[in-house]
Amino acid sequence: MSAVFRAFLILFLAALTGCSKGGSSGAADAQPAHHEHHPPHGGTPVALGDEAYHLELVRDADSGKIDAYLLDGEMEEVVRTAAASFEVSAAVGGEKKTLVFQAVANPATGETVGNTSCFEARADWIAGTPAFDAVLTRLEVRGTSFQNVAFNFPRGNDTD
Repeated sequence: MSAVFRAFLILFLAALTGCSKGGSSGAADAQPAHHEHHPPHGGTPVALGDEAYHLELVRDADSGKIDAYLLDGEMEEVVRTAAASFEVSAAVGGEKKTLVFQAVANPATGETVGNTSCFEARADWIAGTPAFDAVLTRLEVRGTSFQNVAFNFPRGNDTD
């Protein structure tokens, strides 16, 4: 499956759910000379481990929501997990805020709570907070636990 078709398919399927409001196409142009990742929804890349996986965070200020997509190390394929939720601790205006990301089912892709790649969190403060530092508390993916993953939103933690 070509990278362009894969990117189109990811965007198309995400558009069918409440889990995305779109973003950049992420379509692959010519392969760069150095190692790079392009979030398929135009969001914030958060590397898990030594780029074993990535979370892509996409903020929708109008609805006060952040979608999280679990992707492979190259940010090309979705990765399903059994996790029903995960938490992110955010520093907002000197206060600690907790975002609880809940699994999202998607009948179009067959994803269910307990077997999904998509999560969402809602909070009133998201609408007025375009940037914050955060820590992913813990997320288990295919038997590997990722804990205390620090990142900045919207920069992420992926230096590629």
